Amino acid sequence: MMRTAHTAALAVALTAFAFSGQASAQTPAPSATPPAASAPAAAPASGAAADPVLETVNGTPIKASELALAEEDIGAGLPQVQGEARKEYILSFLTDMTLLAQAATAQKLDQTPEFTSKMNYLRTKALMETLMSAEAKKAVTDAAKRKTYEEFVAQSKPETEVHARHILVDSEAKAKEIAAKAKAGADFAKLAKENSKDSAEDGGDLGYFTKDQMVPEFADAAFKLDKGQVSDPVKTQFGWHVIKVEDKRQKPVPSFEQVSDQIDQFLIRKSQSDLVTKLRADAKVEKVAAPAAAPAAAAPAAPATPAAPK
Repeated sequence: MMRTAHTAALAVALTAFAFSGQASAQTPAPSATPPAASAPAAAPASGAAADPVLETVNGTPIKASELALAEEDIGAGLPQVQGEARKEYILSFLTDMTLLAQAATAQKLDQTPEFTSKMNYLRTKALMETLMSAEAKKAVTDAAKRKTYEEFVAQSKPETEVHARHILVDSEAKAKEIAAKAKAGADFAKLAKENSKDSAEDGGDLGYFTKDQMVPEFADAAFKLDKGQVSDPVKTQFGWHVIKVEDKRQKPVPSFEQVSDQIDQFLIRKSQSDLVTKLRADAKVEKVAAPAAAPAAAAPAAPATPAAPK
């Protein structure tokens, strides 16, 4: 409730560094950049044993590799089932899809212009995704990860964090009463549990935070206190606060292990964005004007009304 933003995640810190520093030197990728692809799994060994047939549908084989592709395609929308049940669910989907494809072929739908157009689009999309995955795999190396982390650490500015508790009430009078008790030595956590409208179950504990993570009035008061001090009542948009500072420290730099996954994602996205930017810069893209609309046919003239006989 108190924070203007949630406690900054390590991923956000890393991303902010990466895109404001190293990445900002690059030409910005266009808005049409395809979504980042995950680094591909290791390619399976070649041979039939590495890609077994799971079933046949009217003689058409369905292989393990197709099951993996289907799971990647529809996995996000699957029920929360795992193991063999998940495998059977996807295999059932592939069975139905194969039966429908066979029926469509029997009706010669694979020979229609609509099918050809869709196949061309899907081929282009598959090639794009394959290239993006290959680029992702090349980007994530131990050397690149370490270099990115070291640059992040080198550019990280020292920042003070405060560990504080607070008690939030509706009136200044109540806040003054609580502040007087806390300054007289009463247990602050107990006072918070008995009186606070926020974080009461935690004894008012807000953990560590930086100054920009709290509303200004609260942050100004908290950062002026020394360790162990209790504030006078502080008014914010949420009500009246009494604050106690438990500790002050320099914000620790996250370890390499803590941000390893975020570094992976940054390197993947940066490599893919750089690739698209380069290809666009080297490409000759020409927009074709839409054909002019055919002029509307003139309405036929109404036949002349014959003169009435005299």
